[in-house]
Amino acid sequence: MTHLRPAVRAPLGLPVWIYLPALIGGAFVIAPLAAMLATVQWSQFWELVTSESSVAALKLSVKTAAMSTLLCILFGVPMAAVLARSHFRGLSVLRSLILLPLVLPPVVGGIALLYTFGRKGLIGEQLEVLGIQIAFSTTAVVLAQTFVALPFLVVSLEGALRTAGTRYEAVASTLGARPTTVLRRVTLPLVLPGLVSGAVLAFARALGEFGATLTFAGSLQGVTRTLPLEIYLQRETDPDAAVALSLVLVVVAVVIVVAVRGRGSAGSL
Repeated sequence: MTHLRPAVRAPLGLPVWIYLPALIGGAFVIAPLAAMLATVQWSQFWELVTSESSVAALKLSVKTAAMSTLLCILFGVPMAAVLARSHFRGLSVLRSLILLPLVLPPVVGGIALLYTFGRKGLIGEQLEVLGIQIAFSTTAVVLAQTFVALPFLVVSLEGALRTAGTRYEAVASTLGARPTTVLRRVTLPLVLPGLVSGAVLAFARALGEFGATLTFAGSLQGVTRTLPLEIYLQRETDPDAAVALSLVLVVVAVVIVVAVRGRGSAGSL
């Protein structure tokens, strides 16, 4: 009698040499983090990260990153839906322009925002007449973070929309549901994991934003000096504090990456 053995997944046949560059690449990423951990003054860590300027920068970073994430959701969901479900001439050009902040140096984005919302900017000059000043304010921080973080949510959600397909939406439409109802009751629940992942990535990008914020909002403690700016300033005056604050950002980034990867793995089961 032949006994059936359980199917065993065969190991992937990778060439032996490929492990060496993979190991070097992994070490290249991990070694700087390990070096930073070795440099942290653990006996003074709590004191360094709870100074007045550090706490103010952390609170401002979390607050502005949360606000920019809300803006990314507000505008990014419709943008992703249009990109994923529409078909018109120039769509590829539009997608490229929307995703442009992903490849632009953040400083360039800050300059673009300054010439748009600054006192002499395209829109800022009109707002100045109304007594509204955006540049070098907390609002400028939120706009700078939104500018660089929005594409992350759009890319994540557009991919989820394309993967989900349109069959359930088509069924709902044939049953008489209006487009808004289909979007709210069918489309968004289907792509909720992608939306959450995109929002988390957008928050992480906003939290770590530096170049556009410095160029467009400046560095005023309690108003525009976020945690990355505080780290940059502390690097010149107190390197130990800079390393400690950097570790805080690293921990936040690790938590976010693990959360996103965990959600992605759960969604793939």
